[in-house]
Amino acid sequence: MVPSPMLIFMQTSIEDCCKDGRRRGMDNQDCTALPLISESTTCRIAQEQCCVSVLEDNMCTTGMNMAKDQGACETLFVTNTCETKTTKTCCDCCLLGKAVQEQGLPCDYDLSLGPQCAQVSRGCCIDSNPDNQTTPTVGKTHWLLFFLFLFFLNTGNGNCAHRCTGNGTCTCFKGYKLKPDGKNCEDINECLLGASNCRAGERCINTEGSFRCQREVSCGTGYELTDNNNCKDIDECETGTHNCVPEFECQNTQGSFRCRPKVKCSAGYIQDALGNCIDINECLAQTGPCHPGQLCINTLGSYKCQRNSVNCGRGYHLNEEGTRCEDIDECKGPDAACSGHGCINLVGSYRCECATGYIFNSISRVCEDMNECRHYPGRLCAHKCENTLGSYKCSCTTGFKLANDGRNCDDLNECESNPCSQECANVYGSYQCYCRRGYQLSDNDGVTCEDIDECALPTGGHICSYRCHNTPGSFHCTCPVNGYTLAANGRSCQDVDECVTGTHTCTVNQSCFNVQGGFRCLSFECPTNYRRVGETTARLERSDTVRCIKSCQPSDVACVLDPVHLVSYTVISMPTFREFTRPEEIVFLRTTVPAYGSYHFGSYDVKFDILEGNVENAFDIIKRVENGMYVGVVRQVKPLIGPLNIVLKLSTSNLTSQGVSHQNIINVYVFVSEFWF
Repeated sequence: MVPSPMLIFMQTSIEDCCKDGRRRGMDNQDCTALPLISESTTCRIAQEQCCVSVLEDNMCTTGMNMAKDQGACETLFVTNTCETKTTKTCCDCCLLGKAVQEQGLPCDYDLSLGPQCAQVSRGCCIDSNPDNQTTPTVGKTHWLLFFLFLFFLNTGNGNCAHRCTGNGTCTCFKGYKLKPDGKNCEDINECLLGASNCRAGERCINTEGSFRCQREVSCGTGYELTDNNNCKDIDECETGTHNCVPEFECQNTQGSFRCRPKVKCSAGYIQDALGNCIDINECLAQTGPCHPGQLCINTLGSYKCQRNSVNCGRGYHLNEEGTRCEDIDECKGPDAACSGHGCINLVGSYRCECATGYIFNSISRVCEDMNECRHYPGRLCAHKCENTLGSYKCSCTTGFKLANDGRNCDDLNECESNPCSQECANVYGSYQCYCRRGYQLSDNDGVTCEDIDECALPTGGHICSYRCHNTPGSFHCTCPVNGYTLAANGRSCQDVDECVTGTHTCTVNQSCFNVQGGFRCLSFECPTNYRRVGETTARLERSDTVRCIKSCQPSDVACVLDPVHLVSYTVISMPTFREFTRPEEIVFLRTTVPAYGSYHFGSYDVKFDILEGNVENAFDIIKRVENGMYVGVVRQVKPLIGPLNIVLKLSTSNLTSQGVSHQNIINVYVFVSEFWF
């Protein structure tokens, strides 16, 4: 049934219709050609008139501002459009209000004007005299009535978004261009057109009706951006943003500042970063401050020169007279210069002849142990070389043993000592422990084999269909006690078909239907005025169907007129889905109705429905085309937790232009197992 306009209007309030019209009026849309949001005539009027009120409000405000700013309305005589009429009316009425105020009359003085003009006149009078005690009473409702009044006076003329010219055409403000509709205006992107005056290093940013220039690179620390996009140094000393301590004074630099100490050091001293005065060593800082033959001695703040005395160098000493230097025989001294090694005296020095495994250090002038491992790297030992006093020794890394030559290393067979709890394999320099099937190496020592709990592995839930039982080195699966048996692979559970094996308890008058994990004894009887088509034998397939076709008495008019021609019963069994990711198709309702036929020219259409039993809306039914015929597909769209028994009552209706011509009822007995297999 098509809903009435009043019903649709009740769903869309007048306030919503008015809000839509005002919003479109703010966008300067044509109020006489708005897209409707409801089929209600009242809603359309509210949309149109509220749109007009926004446009007329802007026009009237323009006229009132002209009267207040210019004090005249003569420029509005140039054109004679709906816009200028409204603007001039508000301008003239505002001038009347200002004249009433200037003559000292009260703002609510009765000039016998119309109600709308009187409201504008009173408002301008009050704005001109803030001390006037008369309070304006112009409300939204009065303004709406006024603009509706002006709209009906000017029906038939178009509206311009910005300005109307004398010849009835529209123009736009600066920074805008006229749209193809000839009324509305859109912003000009000066940045895209290259019409901006931004300098190098500045980026053009478009704005509504204009543009602005923004500096691309920031000024950096110590600078600030001026109004003309230039970088100006910040005087931290003047602004007080420096961090100089009281003992220092601030000196501004470009982009930064310096802290200079207030106290100055005297000559002979240098000032450090903390302001301390440190003595200058002139003897080191200057080249030859004293004359030849003199010795430079540093003092605080200065230095002094002293005449040189006789000074013998290393390896020499003064003679007894103190007049000349003589050689020292270090080999005869009591200090044993070479510490047990051979000693040879030289003029002003000496030389040691070191024993094997030692080397003479010409700087310290002693015999030092030679590190053969470092002196002959990689040439003495196969693996590791360890230096000793006067010699060296070789050793091997873990997994090897020293060979008879004392230098090379032979592989050590660790498996001979049985280090592994199960299997051991010797490898070069080490060994590897292995575990038998069903065991794994311990993470703690890498040699002990621990049982693998296959049932606890991340994939353990999928090893067995039902339950997994761990055993040392292996596992075994079990199935539910009743209705299932373990498959040959030892993991899957297979349903036992009690109807085939004859282990069911159904009576002679009942039919046995196997379901997952059990069986059901059902007896289907055709309703009154229906008779069974064919007979159902012992259940051998996934589902059996009992069909009852209508068989009316010739005198039973109600039976003949009943559109239901066929009632059928069927049984399906399904698991409890462990992972339900997408709809599952469970029943197909096939018809002989051709798809894409013309319904209006007598061809049939078909309709599928779920009449009863849709628990938790877990099922739906969709129409599909297969082999050119319509097919109804019943799908499970939500998971169901078993055990659960449901009877879905479905219908297939053939439709013609006169209504339902033929209908079939299908009763589907759905048995949901408590298991997923």
